[in-house]
Amino acid sequence: MTYIKTRDGTDLYVKDWGTGRPVILIHGWPLGADMWDAQAMAIADAGLRAIAYDRRGFHRSAQPWTGYDYDTLSDDLADVMAATGATEDVTLVGFSMGGGEVARYMSRHGGKGVAAAALVSSVVPYMLKTPDNPDGVPQETFDGIADGIKKDRAHFFHKTFFPQFFGAGWVSSPVSEEVLDLTTATALAAGLKPTLACAEAFATTDFRPDLPHFKVPTLIIHGTADKTVPIDATGRAAAKGIAGAQLVEYDGEPHGLNVTASDRLTRDLLTFLGR
Repeated sequence: MTYIKTRDGTDLYVKDWGTGRPVILIHGWPLGADMWDAQAMAIADAGLRAIAYDRRGFHRSAQPWTGYDYDTLSDDLADVMAATGATEDVTLVGFSMGGGEVARYMSRHGGKGVAAAALVSSVVPYMLKTPDNPDGVPQETFDGIADGIKKDRAHFFHKTFFPQFFGAGWVSSPVSEEVLDLTTATALAAGLKPTLACAEAFATTDFRPDLPHFKVPTLIIHGTADKTVPIDATGRAAAKGIAGAQLVEYDGEPHGLNVTASDRLTRDLLTFLGR
């Protein structure tokens, strides 16, 4: 296993596959770098370099008490880039919560070294429902997530969160029970503190001021049936706010389209990377 140390001394687990132009894949909450395996393998097979890492507090990375705000998380991304030498002609790909790291890196770090960006099922630009963000998610929904995690984290993830994440219903499901088991186990490998703190961060951070800092070709992919991160407040709003962004809507796909539409996502990312 490979670990890098961030500027505040936190150990992050990093996977680094292939050679060529670097593509850095940032995972969603509450998962880890492995959620990108299908895409990372295809990227490496295509002659590029796929780098994915576990966010601080999650899966195999260290679990410090602090640092779960997006300024720190974007600094972690910068540290991964520096430690791996992926500092030029980089494509950043952020899934769900990971889209926020991409956005904050573009503003806080001036998009240094970044040649392109992709936001997949991303929380950008603003998840929370407010008077000036009427398509957002009500605070009560986020309160319910926190309550479910505190009461019975394993049950909440396996029976409530991940079924919605993948669009699983009582009669049919686009994913197997084993996928639900695996994602639950990955989520439970995270610390309770980072799980709750990151949920608060992606729920309440307003990335609208970060959007003008996207100065590179940007691909936005989002499922129209995403109930976890609704498309109107996020994918469609991001496409309007990022100059020249390309929005690709996956009709009927849920939040976890990295699994339910894995082959299509891989093709679209490879097409974008080979543009």
